[in-house]
Amino acid sequence: MIVVTGATGNVGRALVDRLLAAGRPVRALTRDPRRAALPEAAEVVRFRPDDPGALFAGATHLFLYALPDAAPLLAAAREHGVRHVVLLSSGIVREGADETHPIHVMHATAERQIRDSGLAWTFLRPNAFATNALQWAPQIRRGDTVRGVFADGLSAPIHEDDIAAVAERVLLDGGHEGAVHRLTGPGATSNADQVATIGEVLGRKLAFVEIDPAEAGPELFPHVPPPMLGRLLESFAETVGVPPEITGTVEELTGTPARTFARWAEDHAGDFRTP
Repeated sequence: MIVVTGATGNVGRALVDRLLAAGRPVRALTRDPRRAALPEAAEVVRFRPDDPGALFAGATHLFLYALPDAAPLLAAAREHGVRHVVLLSSGIVREGADETHPIHVMHATAERQIRDSGLAWTFLRPNAFATNALQWAPQIRRGDTVRGVFADGLSAPIHEDDIAAVAERVLLDGGHEGAVHRLTGPGATSNADQVATIGEVLGRKLAFVEIDPAEAGPELFPHVPPPMLGRLLESFAETVGVPPEITGTVEELTGTPARTFARWAEDHAGDFRTP
């Protein structure tokens, strides 16, 4: 049995689908099973850390999103027979990183707690997610202009299913214990180019209008806690004109090249169209 946390998230859902297609039993953890809309073949369980038996009984592997304090959950997983945990960490964790950055703190803490747990582990450290482009979807559904910060900010965004494909191989193949896999998309693209690519997929000409970062607020970053937004904008500023890290890890581990941002936009075209 493989336990998947964040089973309704972009990566978690893709991983659930992949593991089920491979014929593996999956226990999908979610805060609200009634609204999860997960496949019937998955065992859907409410994510209640205070009931570890229901979460981990009979399980051997755990796919984990970073939690503020994962230590109690890890101890319960080990007690109930889990042997290997695969963490969806972050590419921000690397040598020379700003260790005070809140995203670094969260993921580095999770990594440390896993190392201290006594479980075998593998860390996946993706950089920019292609799904970050969904922040522009409300504007694109309303019109042809996208207001955003740092038009020339560069990244190598990775398709969420490529992350899931790597996680699948790590969970099923073995031999990745103690490994850290850095994951990126196959090429660099700017924020403005991403918007233009989405427009091409939709058959529209979209324009990216750069705004002053001081004007960026909840309307542009609705899911970012206000105390974190300033640090996040600083991180974005550092990407302007700077070539991003690009790895071949996806192809090395899955045998299939990482998908381009254009392919991601094609897969998600419906998210940018008016219902």
